[in-house]
Amino acid sequence: MLHYNDFKFKNRRKQLIQELREKGIQSERVLKAIEGVPRHLFVDSAFSLRAYEDSALPIDMGQTISQPYTVARQTELLDVFPGEKVLEIGTGSGYQCAVLCEMGAQVFTIERHKLLYERSRTILNDTGYKAQFKLGDGTLGWTAYAPYDAIIVTAGAPVVPESLLQQLADGGRLVIPVGDEHKQAMHKIVKQGDSFFEEVFNDFKFVPLVGKDGWKSEF
Repeated sequence: MLHYNDFKFKNRRKQLIQELREKGIQSERVLKAIEGVPRHLFVDSAFSLRAYEDSALPIDMGQTISQPYTVARQTELLDVFPGEKVLEIGTGSGYQCAVLCEMGAQVFTIERHKLLYERSRTILNDTGYKAQFKLGDGTLGWTAYAPYDAIIVTAGAPVVPESLLQQLADGGRLVIPVGDEHKQAMHKIVKQGDSFFEEVFNDFKFVPLVGKDGWKSEF
């Protein structure tokens, strides 16, 4: 997929991929997807020259576009394959959604901020990434399209929302950062029949997951 002004950033994107490899990202499918997404279109124009730095950057509503390493690590843990149904909680800038679409997933994404919902939907449609969008409380999931092969949460939760666990398909994976306002550990939960199996990974820092089954307000 070729995007406007793509050649200007081609080398920077390749450098980012090399940096992610050096930091431990092993999935070539994830790296290829990240290399294919024009991150400079998902950041504020004031930060376009920093789009391929491995750092989080501010977007509207006090939110951020996640650090590329964080996106890569969550996506690697999610282990998405083409055609799978993926629910994303927290559309934000739309960048993580684009990476999932680039990997061939069928993406359903929820955002609670109307401004971000409208902005990300426009950018994703303009860049050719097709997803289903919803404005609402992501902590409740999206029952209309459940069950999902994978669910990814892009904000820090105080606990794992029960609603999301119940919307996983058998064999489905949930990747979610859980912790307090200072840091969160990344949890990967796999549903097998009526049981859930959990692994916990390194500490990360996300904006808060706000909603009925999350934090009640911003930190």
